[in-house]
Amino acid sequence: MHAENSPVEDPFEERLGEALRHAGDTFDTDRRALAAAGQTRGRRLRLRRRIAITGSVAGLALVGVGGAQLVPGADGGQPQQSAASPSRVRTGSHASEVSGAELLRTLEGLLPSGKFSGEQARSTSHVLGPTAHLVYDDGHGKAAVEVGLGRIDPGSQMARESTTCPDKNLVSYDACTASKLADGSALMIFQGYEYPDRRVDTKHWYAQLVTPKGQQVSVYEWNAAAEKDSPVSRANPPLSPAQLKTVVTAAAWRTAVDAIPEKKAKGKTTAPSTAPLPSADGKAVRSTLVSLLPKGVEVKAQGGQESEYAYVIVDDGKGRSLVQINVQADMSDVEGQLFGSDAETLPDGTKVTTRKEPGEKGGTGVVMWTADTIRTDGMRVVVSAFNSGNQETAATRATPALTMEELRTIALSPKWRTLLK
Repeated sequence: MHAENSPVEDPFEERLGEALRHAGDTFDTDRRALAAAGQTRGRRLRLRRRIAITGSVAGLALVGVGGAQLVPGADGGQPQQSAASPSRVRTGSHASEVSGAELLRTLEGLLPSGKFSGEQARSTSHVLGPTAHLVYDDGHGKAAVEVGLGRIDPGSQMARESTTCPDKNLVSYDACTASKLADGSALMIFQGYEYPDRRVDTKHWYAQLVTPKGQQVSVYEWNAAAEKDSPVSRANPPLSPAQLKTVVTAAAWRTAVDAIPEKKAKGKTTAPSTAPLPSADGKAVRSTLVSLLPKGVEVKAQGGQESEYAYVIVDDGKGRSLVQINVQADMSDVEGQLFGSDAETLPDGTKVTTRKEPGEKGGTGVVMWTADTIRTDGMRVVVSAFNSGNQETAATRATPALTMEELRTIALSPKWRTLLK
């Protein structure tokens, strides 16, 4: 058995891409901003769609314990804290540490009878946060099973999105249920695939629990001995949705979350800011996008997030085409990384870049056309269109339904300014 001293990779780093996909941050329009924000140290997090859990992700900023922002530091990669808004999430400074070995024993005790191997874990005091991982075999094939623990503001947008089933227009999966438990906890059980484009048939099922106290428990399972680069060993992951619920709601995990120590700030910090960053309402973003679409396209589906992001699926008679947009306030701190020397600068100071590139979700023949803009006050509007109604499926037409000039016109519309006032 390997406990917290084992060289275990951070499961939240491994899961971040998926969490962002499933919680709504799947959007290629924002990938450049993700990378840029991760390289900007000691600044407020500009990109809100993050999974707000205890831990650190290499190269990306995350919201951490006590409302502080964890950013990669210069001292060998150890996370540092910068000031952020106070959080209502309870800290675990008065609880006893739970070792990695104890977490593994808890996980093994909650699973049906079987054989265990490949155990790895981290304690509640580990700098990367507590986890437990093992390979479980109930006689029907080996399967990786993993638990991750952390804290989140239970009333936050991120908490709601992490326990809300993803939009099937954006994410392909077999089943998903979201429910509210008797104690007020939010629970989501997801049955999908490690690769949404199904290039490999590895199934990935998981349960996400957020309690009213902000305790977050994640239980993951696969129908293979490892999440990636391992052959499928059984038809389905070993735990049914009902069994996933039993494991994720076990009281021992909440006790372990309470034992996660509050991170102590290093060096001098500024006073916490209580002023929220401006944010464009998601419904307003969606209705504005629809109002700016060119004539001749019919909206077949639409959706988005609570803030900043929206999408429509349109058809001009030649096949469906996904169009998506992000409207973000004050991205000026990463402007230099998002807009290079080749960016066009308009008379009012607005910078514009356009690009045509392959889609990044695996759909065969999918292309993505993007118009990206930033105003002098840092407001960023970036809109992309695809030659498919879903990035994960094959192209359904030669080019997107909107031309690059039409995308540029949408991104430069003065209507976006009114959404951030």
